[in-house]
Amino acid sequence: MAPRKVPPMFDQGSDPAQPFDHARLLDVLARADADRLATLAEGLLTALGPVEVVQSRTGLVMLPMRDTVQGTDFHLGEVLVAEAHIRAAGTEGYGMVVGRDLNRAMAMAVVDAAASLGQTPQIRAFLHHEATAQAATDTARLREVEATRVDMETF
Repeated sequence: MAPRKVPPMFDQGSDPAQPFDHARLLDVLARADADRLATLAEGLLTALGPVEVVQSRTGLVMLPMRDTVQGTDFHLGEVLVAEAHIRAAGTEGYGMVVGRDLNRAMAMAVVDAAASLGQTPQIRAFLHHEATAQAATDTARLREVEATRVDMETF
């Protein structure tokens, strides 16, 4: 039996000059490496000037799932998240990450605010690097899951 081809999770695009839309930007930032994200945010702080922290907290959010057989949505349970909301340079930034890492959520909010002023080559390069690494991780995980699939018709 030939192995199944695992589709990419997202269309990455190969042009680092192209900006990410806001939803995709937040998705990549939420899964980005914490140390690299913090380093990027530190470098962007000077350009933002004074930062007002609107909110920095942890909390629980409901985890929505979809029943693929019936096509209905349901809540699987609650997930602990860290959330940050800032204002700087006439714009706002938002960050939410799974877990209780408020520093990571704050770094995400700083990058979001800076990106809303214009995705610099530094921000775009970071996003493309992280998106590529995340896609590779997702593909490897999907291949591992696919390797455990049992075709009941063969029994």
